[in-house]
Amino acid sequence: MNISPETIAAFNQTLLPNHQRQFEFLVTQLDYQGIDVEAIVKQLSQFQVTIPSWALGTGGTRFGRFVTGGEPRSLEEKIMDVGILHQLSGNNGAISLHIPWDQTKDYEAAQQLALQYHIRFDAINSNTFQDQPNQPYSYKFGSLSHTQAEVRKQAIEHHIEVIEIGKKIGSKALSLWLGDGSDFPGQINFQKALGHTQASMQEIYHQLPSDWQLLIEYKPFEPNFYSMVIPDWGTAWMICQSLGDRAQVLVDLGHHLPNANIEQIVSRLLGVNRLGGFHFNDSHYADDDLTTGAIKPYRLFLIFCELINGVNQTANFINGSLTWMIDASHNTKDPLEDLLQATEGILIAYAQALLVDQSALAMAQENNEVALAQEILQTAFRTDVRPLVAEARYRNQSSLNPLRLFQKLGVRQNLTKIRGKASRATGL
Repeated sequence: MNISPETIAAFNQTLLPNHQRQFEFLVTQLDYQGIDVEAIVKQLSQFQVTIPSWALGTGGTRFGRFVTGGEPRSLEEKIMDVGILHQLSGNNGAISLHIPWDQTKDYEAAQQLALQYHIRFDAINSNTFQDQPNQPYSYKFGSLSHTQAEVRKQAIEHHIEVIEIGKKIGSKALSLWLGDGSDFPGQINFQKALGHTQASMQEIYHQLPSDWQLLIEYKPFEPNFYSMVIPDWGTAWMICQSLGDRAQVLVDLGHHLPNANIEQIVSRLLGVNRLGGFHFNDSHYADDDLTTGAIKPYRLFLIFCELINGVNQTANFINGSLTWMIDASHNTKDPLEDLLQATEGILIAYAQALLVDQSALAMAQENNEVALAQEILQTAFRTDVRPLVAEARYRNQSSLNPLRLFQKLGVRQNLTKIRGKASRATGL
């Protein structure tokens, strides 16, 4: 399915008068505050957040899965779905593959299809948290950290295979999340498990092309519940330090214990130049993988405040130094609708953070003016920036309201007619 520019333009015409009134009103307010609206809209229009291949289907839970009709049955159909999202939003110009879920016989053809949809391939993801068919050794008791050298060798070879696939499609980073750990005290030797992991990652790191990054993700629990080999940002950072400059920490917003100060973690990693990117989602308890901005939008805003304060404004945002990806599992929503809402939530938080008067905030901090510092942040957060986000989409020739157009066109119904009600996304 393809949405033509003419269809988007016709839909935008019906919303344009109201949008222009809202945008012009906001511009008047922001101009009075001395804010460069044009610069913000430009930054929003250039911002791209990657769609992971696995988020295009219904994830489910360990208790069950409710299939959404029209799920993508192949890598080609996943690329098409990301193409639909990018046509609607203008901010989803990349897909992140997961191997072996997204293996195909013709990667050149997949790359050509992606080009047709103006989609690039972002970081490529490995998988050693599952056993695959015909796999000689099991990962039940670990992979890169396993006590047995032959199991570690198998896991290392898998990552090298993933790198080779990434080269074929133009990826520039390997994203590594390790499910290794233990469920019971005494099950593993903590130091040996970490030592095996570091040695294994060293072998993988040496196989990376010179212009690639290794993104190391941490998680405090799940699938193991007593210990994880890489449970926190400090362990991930320590491993990165042992590998080299191209090893970076990847922050998944759901991979933290309740009430963790994620914005402070972001600041710390920026300070030591080890922040590689984000997996965006939202949560009420832990790794809930809910729609970004649905539960804790203020936290998301504060994270972007630290990013803007800690990086060279637009350089890392736009030039690809940081990897941005949505990482969600949809149990009750249409996956594509959820991804459109998540993209909106991310852009809103980014736009709000761009409104913060950084000079005034720095002065308030230096003078220990606590109430003023809070007021500066909350003034930006309470500003309705949706007209700025919509204007950025409009200038990208995308939809002023992506979700409404998605529903009006009956995209899910059309995909279900083509692919069937029982189609199931590969890998899920």
